[in-house]
Amino acid sequence: MSRRGWILFVAMCVVWGIPYLLIKVAVREIGPAELVFLRTALGAVLLLPIALARKELRASLRPWLPLLIYTVVEIGLPWLLLSDAELHVDSSFTGLVIAGVPLVAAILARLMNRNEKLTAARVGGLLVGFAGVALLLGFHVGAGGVVPMLELVGVVVCYAIGPLIIERWLADVPRYGVAAASLVVGAVLFAPVVVPDLPDLARTVSLGPALAVLGLSVICTALAFVLFFALIAEVGGVRATVITFVNPAVAVILGWMILDEDVTVLTAVAFALILVGSVLATRRKAPDRTADTAPEPVPAS
Repeated sequence: MSRRGWILFVAMCVVWGIPYLLIKVAVREIGPAELVFLRTALGAVLLLPIALARKELRASLRPWLPLLIYTVVEIGLPWLLLSDAELHVDSSFTGLVIAGVPLVAAILARLMNRNEKLTAARVGGLLVGFAGVALLLGFHVGAGGVVPMLELVGVVVCYAIGPLIIERWLADVPRYGVAAASLVVGAVLFAPVVVPDLPDLARTVSLGPALAVLGLSVICTALAFVLFFALIAEVGGVRATVITFVNPAVAVILGWMILDEDVTVLTAVAFALILVGSVLATRRKAPDRTADTAPEPVPAS
């Protein structure tokens, strides 16, 4: 990759590695639904001018049903489940579980496309990766409870489905248009429940959670989309997806350094299993450099 490509790659690894930390700080005083609304609304305010300036918004609204489903599956539901789960579990643990997204995506890709071969190496990777996820969930279910574990599993499934929706129904829709429109739709969906309580929230929230919301909206949502699209343009979709394997390490380091969360030998072993399994399960033959059209993931938190 070029120097610009490496800079964008490192920036994205950090930008999509810090949401778990910020969510953990925000939910101390802000409810999950309120957090999702604020993040989508502020993110939409920042991305809408870009989509409008590029004249991409109208085209993104034509396939309204796939866009609505994509918004629910990739933004509304997983962000809500993720925020609620982090009321009970560490941010570093959350980041590690979300690292299992490529494993579920590999299975879904095979179910939807019979040409997607499951070689012995890929099957082995799935088994190794899921062993790592099971190890994490099994040892944390006592501390966090069953419900947060199920919520995180739901987030993993949602994040795996989202790129497949883009690949099948929204592949020809402009990227900034999809990003801006989905955030607007997400904010509208949560508005009836959240908006009446916003005045009370504004009077009671302290500086830390407020800054966490701002960071989630500006850095982890709006800026993340801009950087990610630039990364795709620079290195292609296939290489851009490699950030999925690095983000969890960033989440663990930040949780340990800032929130004083425990990092144990179990954590390291589980992460190694998930990482190796994900790499093997998503491994393909060398792609055609002239037709780099891998599904594009979205911010994994």
